[in-house]
Amino acid sequence: MVNYKHILFFNQIGIDALSEVGGKNASLGEMYNQLNPIGIAIPNGFALTAEAYRLFRKQNNLEQPLQELLLSLDTKDYSNLLTIGEKARTLILSATIPEEIRAEIEVAYQSLSEQCDLNNLDVAVRSSATSEDLPSASFAGQMQSFLNIKGQDQLLDAVHRCFVSLFTDRAIKYRHDMGFATLDIAISVGVQQMVRSDKASSGVAFTIDPDSGFENTIIINGCWGLGENIVQGTVTPDEWMIFKPTLENPDLNPMLKKQCGRKEFTMIYSSKLGSKSAENTIVNTETTLEKQNQFSLTDKEVIQLSRWCSKIEKHYQKPMDIEWAKDGLNNQLYIVQARPETVHGKANKQVREIYKLQEKSTLLTKGIALGDKIASGKARILNNPQEGALLQNGEIIVTDLTNPDWDPIMKRASAIITNKGGRTSHAAIVARELGTVAVVGCGNATTVIKNGQEITVSCSEGKEGNVYDGKLKWEIKEQDFSTLKMPQTDPMLILADPERAFELSQYPNQGVGLMRMEFAISNTIKIHPLALCEPEKITDANIKLEIATLTKGYEDPKNYFIDKLTEAVAIVAAAFYPKEVIVRMSDFKSNEYANLIGGKYYEPDEENPMIGFRGASRYYSDFYRKGFALECEAMKKVRNEMGLHNVKLMIPFCRTFEEGEKVLAEMAKNGLVQGINGLQVYVMIEIPSNVLMADDFAKLFDGFSIGSNDLTQLTLGLDRDSALVSYLFSEENPAVKALIKETIRVAKRYEIKVGLCGQAPSDIPEFAAFLVNEGIDSISFNPDALIKGIENILEAEQKTKRKIII
Repeated sequence: MVNYKHILFFNQIGIDALSEVGGKNASLGEMYNQLNPIGIAIPNGFALTAEAYRLFRKQNNLEQPLQELLLSLDTKDYSNLLTIGEKARTLILSATIPEEIRAEIEVAYQSLSEQCDLNNLDVAVRSSATSEDLPSASFAGQMQSFLNIKGQDQLLDAVHRCFVSLFTDRAIKYRHDMGFATLDIAISVGVQQMVRSDKASSGVAFTIDPDSGFENTIIINGCWGLGENIVQGTVTPDEWMIFKPTLENPDLNPMLKKQCGRKEFTMIYSSKLGSKSAENTIVNTETTLEKQNQFSLTDKEVIQLSRWCSKIEKHYQKPMDIEWAKDGLNNQLYIVQARPETVHGKANKQVREIYKLQEKSTLLTKGIALGDKIASGKARILNNPQEGALLQNGEIIVTDLTNPDWDPIMKRASAIITNKGGRTSHAAIVARELGTVAVVGCGNATTVIKNGQEITVSCSEGKEGNVYDGKLKWEIKEQDFSTLKMPQTDPMLILADPERAFELSQYPNQGVGLMRMEFAISNTIKIHPLALCEPEKITDANIKLEIATLTKGYEDPKNYFIDKLTEAVAIVAAAFYPKEVIVRMSDFKSNEYANLIGGKYYEPDEENPMIGFRGASRYYSDFYRKGFALECEAMKKVRNEMGLHNVKLMIPFCRTFEEGEKVLAEMAKNGLVQGINGLQVYVMIEIPSNVLMADDFAKLFDGFSIGSNDLTQLTLGLDRDSALVSYLFSEENPAVKALIKETIRVAKRYEIKVGLCGQAPSDIPEFAAFLVNEGIDSISFNPDALIKGIENILEAEQKTKRKIII
């Protein structure tokens, strides 16, 4: 056996070897030794130690000139960064690797090739800094990697270029930003067998939601070919969202959501043969339309990969950022890198700044939102990082895509907008680390935004980031949850947008008292359900095309509605799991249904839709029965196939006891039976008849939810949307309060839960006190009113001596 001085094979490396082989290689060695034995495939390899780099530096007399160069860096404006970086790289590139190091690399490479039963094994060569992949500093993308390296000459050239990359402009600046002294950091080089993902797929995975920090999910991105395209942001990747708590149960589907990305390019091996250079060994090709429309992994592979990611996270006991690859020759999955996730691990989740636009203007473009802040300023269109000097402090970068060469520039921008890239692209990762507002993957930003144009970039409206014309006004409210106590009366959330669920679940709450299904139908599905059940009624060719475009890939378009609604509800249910999530079945009015795609062919023209054909009356009618069946099928999948039994269902606008019976029978016909798998069905108390017949409704349903807006307007006989009588609208009216009091009294007598959804308990402390005094079980608030609502409940409970849970 060869006695190496500067080489350690992965089976000799553990996580404690960081000072010897850097963070990346230490993690690879740790996984190879600890996780390979439990079935997680890690390709073999070896590391050239950091001591070899120091020897290279010493024998070439580089230490003093490098030190002098770095000390001369302008650390205020970085005005001489380009010059310093170029001189440092020239010094290293002109040096030679000592013979003893070259010889060991050649022998180790030959040994690795033999272990893999190949001559001149193709390998990946990656830089691994001794301060890399720390929980507080990732160094990800700061130094170079080389793929498809074959033969000793290419390998030695790649190692040399890894040494050089320790002094790229971005690495020099990042090192200073993170507080590392000039020559403190050394570099190790990892050499690992290539996974032939050029013939299959690859990507990244996070064991935490990278935007919100929600810990119960695994996010996987994938593309065809080598994974550099995802990191560089040159493709819109496939994305899968997996729910950890049900991941290990073979009887349940843990996949909350999957989305097919465009995957515009496929990176493959270059046909260049026999070159001694480590450059130009890979090439980007356009992905065929057929491949773009296919997922880069099967569902089964996604589940397998997710289970691996979960085990890696448990091993390291922290959220992880993982790179995976599928080998197209043997169709096996592999893990090729893993590092700690560096953004949310150090975030204070108890103090939040809530940004809210106070006005809107022309929407210029939209993409994926990073974070939840807002910024405005002048747009600066930049084609490449060499144009970085044009960016003035506080301006907004607008570009096609970014790579690590942009890092020194991005720090000076108030916001970043890119045409390309996904949630795990370079621009996204850096924006999160810097806390900078960013919208990526817009597609047309550099076309629709003009240089010097005043714009506002908003990431405060969900997962979709919007770019508006002009400088808009917004407000910032700081919410500190750290000292907030939880009352005995359950504070719950009213939630419409599933994309905010992960973020909102981290607010103080006891679940979701009202999830509005309508938001998902109008914003995600967009199509009237009957247009998918009875498409023959549609005669407009443009509407047919619109429906065909949205339902592309679905053999039965009805499954499009079911899948999208399932995803929306499942994400909310998973976000708050195991707390209860009360989902209200669709409650559009007929004029709102008519606004959905194809809706005009199915909806009646009513004089007063507010008290017309809505809610429970639709569900059992021949007119809408088929549409309601799709809603039921989605709820069945959420509860029975995905195991999210924390979902309770709620029936709105149920006028009579007989209607309630008909609706429950219709649900049972569609496989949703009260009591089976613990299914509970609530009814909304929003019509005076609900209160007058509350005893009957309490025998039929499992809980009450008081809808104070509708109950108030129907009790007082007014239209809350009419300015002429709006001054009469008040939940504090004695008649309204009498009905609420009676509802609570009946619920207590029948020992069923009763809650209220509405704005009044947060706006009016006296109304909150009234509800608490009457013994209501829960009060549901809009997110922006939650903290004030909890404070009002606490104050009321102190006065009534109700027990407060800390």
